[in-house]
Amino acid sequence: MRTIKAADIADAVEKLALDAAFSLGTREIKALEDALQRETSPHGRDVISTIIENNTVASGAMLPLCQDCGSAVVWIERGDGAAVDGCIEDAVNTGVRRAYEKGYLRKSILRGGLDRVNTGDNTPAFIRCECVPGDVFRIRFAAKGGGSENAGALRMLTPADGRDGVVDFVVDTVRRSGGRPCPPVILGVGIGGNFEGVAMLAKKALFRPLGDPNPDVRLARIEEDIFRSVNALGIGPMGLGGKVTALAVHVEEAACHMASLPVAVNVECHSHRHREMSL
Repeated sequence: MRTIKAADIADAVEKLALDAAFSLGTREIKALEDALQRETSPHGRDVISTIIENNTVASGAMLPLCQDCGSAVVWIERGDGAAVDGCIEDAVNTGVRRAYEKGYLRKSILRGGLDRVNTGDNTPAFIRCECVPGDVFRIRFAAKGGGSENAGALRMLTPADGRDGVVDFVVDTVRRSGGRPCPPVILGVGIGGNFEGVAMLAKKALFRPLGDPNPDVRLARIEEDIFRSVNALGIGPMGLGGKVTALAVHVEEAACHMASLPVAVNVECHSHRHREMSL
């Protein structure tokens, strides 16, 4: 049994949050550069060029990529051979609290949906801890903007809706969101599970390295179909029209009840701020 120090978890979350706030990853920049080559709309090209320039300025000056510094979403893979010498939730929130104070990042978390009072330090984080074999302890962090999160949707389809119904629902979700989630977007799609599980599956899909297709050929083909159909909508960068509405589509699938076909779409904006670390 390997022991992970709670203090190390807090330090790791702090570092991940700060790194994510100030610069996009290499995959994200590459995806934007490829999108710039595909985009034919002058307005769309201007937007993508500005997004790339914004990353250069933000990372160079250690300034936030976006004024919405996001909610802290932390996905932990904890092996059955890894013990923690304290409370994981407390450690994660300590790291988030320190990062948002140290980086002068906007605090956006309220203590309740109806009680609109800011907690003042961007906690609590939204934490998911997944049990896996071995002694791994892997932390994945995302700064999730509110505008893109608001564009998400969940529907309990019927089995008769089938594959076409899934694709149509995802594409219609993007169509209805228009420019609100600051496209070009990344789509996390969950298929299967149950009502709450499919939403978590869609969120988890966003943590896959950007642009990596699902290793299941069936799901990779659905990703391709959704990607092609979404980019044919003409919404374009920041909703100003163009060929590039999505940078990537990631689909994940889980077991479900024979009478159900749950589908969830978690929309991510172009500021795809993700980092990860193993302890």
